[in-house]
Amino acid sequence: MPQATLALVLALTANTAMTPVKVDPHTPTILAPHRATYDIRLKKATDQSGVDDMSGRMVYEFNGSTCTGYKTNFRFVTKIETGDQVSVTDQQIKTFENVGASRFDFESKSFTDDKLDKDVKGFAMGKANGMQVELKEPQQRELQLAKALFPSQHVLEMIDHARKGNRFFETRIFDGTEDGDKSYLTTTVLGKTETLGKDSKDPLSGHSYWPVSIAYYEDKSSGDQLPIYTQSFNLYDNGITRDLTLDYGDVILTGNLSKLEMLPAETCNAEK
Repeated sequence: MPQATLALVLALTANTAMTPVKVDPHTPTILAPHRATYDIRLKKATDQSGVDDMSGRMVYEFNGSTCTGYKTNFRFVTKIETGDQVSVTDQQIKTFENVGASRFDFESKSFTDDKLDKDVKGFAMGKANGMQVELKEPQQRELQLAKALFPSQHVLEMIDHARKGNRFFETRIFDGTEDGDKSYLTTTVLGKTETLGKDSKDPLSGHSYWPVSIAYYEDKSSGDQLPIYTQSFNLYDNGITRDLTLDYGDVILTGNLSKLEMLPAETCNAEK
């Protein structure tokens, strides 16, 4: 599953006032450090999927700044019921994105019923003419890929397009997920600017946001392509996302944001 960049945060069903707002396209974007916990629920599963029920929890922690780099810790535990069988999957991802050096370090572990299925570790370096990936686990190897954005870069790119009123753009993303050896082509659709009512006790009250839908595609050079995965959510002006729907085709998941903690902000001026 591609990281949501993951920003990968889920739904909050809040009955708060939402009204259009004008956003200055020149306002600098500061991604907010935060820790979020989400309860996962199955929205829909086809008979072909074999899934009777699916539930779980996701914890996403984001820290850093453009000066120190962006660090994420992500854990996604799900219980899957298929007929008489119940299995538990556990995905753990750690990343560090050095904006200045255009370097992205990643480590991803996947477990099923406490047994390790996959352990992927490596880093990627953005180059003028592409991207160099060096994998350390499960085996050492080097790859040359096409130029792509890293997750935090993609979030900043979406906010920049949204502030300027652009409703559609395409880009390539590398997030180190799956086997860490490929990037994804994406198409992003951005809705009109909204704002969360200031009378709310929510930590994001008063912040503007945009409805977003992203489709991920395999990197194929020919033939009609269907997305391997799509996600939709509300993207706030500080990089936090809500109201997420994860669509894998045969299985669609939603979630409820059960806890949101805003962490101490890091600024470039404070770090000098």
